[in-house]
Amino acid sequence: MARISKKKHVTKKDIICNLNPEDALTVINMLIKDDPGLEEQIYQIAVQILSKVSTEDIAYDVYNALDRIEVEELWARSGKTRYGYTDPSEESWVMFEEAIDPFIDEMKKYQKLSMSLLAKKYCIGIIKGIQEYEAESTSEFAEWAVDAPEAFVENVFDEWKNGEPEADEIAEVRKLIDANLHL
Repeated sequence: MARISKKKHVTKKDIICNLNPEDALTVINMLIKDDPGLEEQIYQIAVQILSKVSTEDIAYDVYNALDRIEVEELWARSGKTRYGYTDPSEESWVMFEEAIDPFIDEMKKYQKLSMSLLAKKYCIGIIKGIQEYEAESTSEFAEWAVDAPEAFVENVFDEWKNGEPEADEIAEVRKLIDANLHL
């Protein structure tokens, strides 16, 4: 075991809190191996943490991710390059997608874990955030991605449907999309 210098007082909690995610997972796996009874407790805590999905929080995060896209970044990534020409309108779609992808990945994680209600909440939150961005954003970037919000709403919806939700859930989300989620 590595020695810890006594020059500075470092607590056990300091060491634990500074584990990176990979090391923390290794610790959890070692604890389960040493005491299989901990697996159920760790599972319950994990489900509790994963279950804290708020449609409003997701919408807020999506809106902010989109609203933080700077038009200057678009200009830097588009136009004439040594490889040819990148249309700013096309690049705006790429940037829009880059902002949305982490949220779609999170939605898919819930689907993979068979947490369909939470996946649906995530889907609705993403869609709501995109629609709020379309309706409320005053960012200059939004002017370059005028048609992107509507297309990405449909893309998110399609990605969610790939997780094979129930027909009544599909109808419910479709109804919210059509109502533009402004309830």
